[in-house]
Amino acid sequence: MAAVSEPPVVLPTLERLGVNAVPTDVDVQKVANLWLDSFAQHVAANNIDGVLSLFSSDGWWRDMLALTWEFRTFHGAVKIRKFLEDRLAQAKLSNFKLGTVKLETPYPDLAWILAQYTFETEIGLGSGYFRLIPTADGGWTGFTFYTNLEDLKGYEEKIGPRRNFLPNHGKWLDERERERSFADTDPTVLVIGAGQSGLDVAARLKLLDVPTLVIDKNARIGDQWRFRYQALCLHDPVWYDHLPYIPFPQSWPVYTPAHKLAGWLEYYAEAMELNVWTSSTVTKAEQDANNEWNVTVEKADGTTRVFHVKHLVSAIGLGGNNPNIPDIPGREEYQGIVSHSIYHNSAKEHIGKKVLIVGAATSAHDLASDYVAHGVDVTMYQRESTYVMTTREGGPRVFRDVWWQDAYPADVADRVDASMPIWVNEQIGKRTTLEIAEADKELLDGLKKAGFKTNLGHEGGGFFALTRRRGGGYYLDVGASKLIIDGKIKLKNDSVIKRYTKTGFEFEDGSTVDADVIMFATGFDSPLLSIAKICGEEVASRVKPVWNLNDEGELRTAWRDTGVSNFWFMMGNLAWCRFHSKHLALQIKAHDKGLFRYEDRYL
Repeated sequence: MAAVSEPPVVLPTLERLGVNAVPTDVDVQKVANLWLDSFAQHVAANNIDGVLSLFSSDGWWRDMLALTWEFRTFHGAVKIRKFLEDRLAQAKLSNFKLGTVKLETPYPDLAWILAQYTFETEIGLGSGYFRLIPTADGGWTGFTFYTNLEDLKGYEEKIGPRRNFLPNHGKWLDERERERSFADTDPTVLVIGAGQSGLDVAARLKLLDVPTLVIDKNARIGDQWRFRYQALCLHDPVWYDHLPYIPFPQSWPVYTPAHKLAGWLEYYAEAMELNVWTSSTVTKAEQDANNEWNVTVEKADGTTRVFHVKHLVSAIGLGGNNPNIPDIPGREEYQGIVSHSIYHNSAKEHIGKKVLIVGAATSAHDLASDYVAHGVDVTMYQRESTYVMTTREGGPRVFRDVWWQDAYPADVADRVDASMPIWVNEQIGKRTTLEIAEADKELLDGLKKAGFKTNLGHEGGGFFALTRRRGGGYYLDVGASKLIIDGKIKLKNDSVIKRYTKTGFEFEDGSTVDADVIMFATGFDSPLLSIAKICGEEVASRVKPVWNLNDEGELRTAWRDTGVSNFWFMMGNLAWCRFHSKHLALQIKAHDKGLFRYEDRYL
C-alpha cells in the first residue's frame, strides 16, 4: 500500500495562540452568532477575502458533497481560497441558521467553541459545525468549518411528516410481495451483499424513493455474522454501532455478540421493508454504452434473471470476502488441516489437537481465547507488532465525547466527528493513545515480558489510525492478552516462516512448530478480486484504489466516485456505514434527477 505524504499538523494550543486562559463565562452563543452572521454576509456578497478574514491562517474546511460532490478537506488560506474561487458562487449558499453552541476543552491546553448550523445550497439542504479558537487579543477566529449535504430539495427522505399517512386495509402483504419480487419491473439500484453496508444503503435509497434490490448468497439475512466463529463479538460500543433510523434498544449490551447482530439485521430488513433476495448470487454484471448494468442473478433452484439497472453497488466488505492466505512453500507436504478464520466455527471442532494461529490481531486473539476455553493447545504466530488497548480503559477514552452513554444521539455524533478534519483528529488521537497506554501499562508491560510485540498504531495514532489505513492490525482486549501473559496462549514471533513441513512450519532460523491445525487469521484480500469475477477484469482495472487515506486525509473511493460510472462501494464498520450510506444514496438520487453529473465533482 503506497505511503501517503501526511502534512505537518500543529494543534492550536493556547500557548501557540498566545492565550493564557479562556474565560469560563464567555457568551459562546453570542460569539458564534456574530461570527456566523459575518460569514453569511461575506458569502452572500461572494467576498472571499471577507470569508478568509474570519479564519486562522491555519484553518480547515471540510466538505461532504455540499459544494464539491466529493469528500474534500482544504487546509490553509491558499487552498481554501482556491476552493472558494472555484465553487462558492455556483453553490449559492444561503439561509444560515445557528443551532447548538458550546465551549469544549478536550485538554487543558486546547479550547474552542463548537457550533452547529444549517444552510441551503441551490439544490440542497445542509448542516455543519464550525470551531472557533481564541486569539491573543481576546477575540475568536475560525479553525474548522464543515459543510455536509443532508437532503435534496424536493426529494427529502420520507420520514417524520413525509411518511405515508394512508391506512392500509388488507393490501400490505400483496404490495410487499410485489415490490420485493420485481415481477414486472427492474430496480434502479442493485446491491450485492445484505450485511450492514448493503442494508444501510438500501434503507437510505428506499426512503429517497429509489427502487432497490439487495442480493445475498446466504440463506438468511445475517448469515455472514451467524456463521463466523462463535466467539465473535463486536469490540465497538453499542452507541457507535446503531443502524440508520432504528437504534438498538436501550437494553442492548455494550458489546454485541455476532449472533445477536445477525438476528438484528434480519429484523431490520423486515422492519424497514427492504427488498432482499437471499440464496441468490450475482454471477455477471455487464455495463452497456449508457453506463447502465445488465446484471444476471442466479437463484438457489438454478433459475436466472437478468436485471437492467442504472446503478450497481458492491456491499461485500473491504476484503470482498476473499480470505488472504499467504502462499508459503511446501503446502502439499503438510499432512494437517489448513483453514482461515472466515471458515472457522468453534474451538470444539479441534479439541484434542494442537493449533497454530497465524496472525495476531482481533480474529487471532478471539480464536486463541476460544481454544484456551476449550482446553486446546494453541500457539499464536505474530508476524508483526500489534496495537493493543483494553476496552475497559480504551473504550471510554476513544469514544467518550461522541459515541458514549449520555453523549450525542448517533446521527449527531457522526456529524460532530466528521466536522473535525481527519489529520487534526489524528493529532488529538495521539494524545488519547498515550493516555490509554499509560492506563494499560501493567498489561502492556506484561505482554512485553511475554515477548508479544506491541505498537501505538500508525505514527502513534492508535486504533482509528490503523482502521482508516488497514482496517486491522489491532486488538481491543477483552481478556486474551492476559492469556498470553500467563502462557495459556503460546507465542512464536522470533523468526519468519520458511515453509510447511509434514507436521507444521519450519522457520528461517531453523526452528519448527508442529500443529495438527494451521489457522490463518490473516485478514482479507482486495474486493477487486470479486469485482473482476462479476464485472470482468477491464472494469476492475478502472476502479480507483480503495481504502487508506489520500493526501487530504480522506478515505479513498468508498461511498463515492470509484472511477467506474454508476458503480459504487458501500463498506466500512457499522458507524461509517450508517453515516456514509446517506451520502451514497444522495449521489445516486441527485444523478438520476439530473442535479449533478459525474464531471461536476470537484477533484
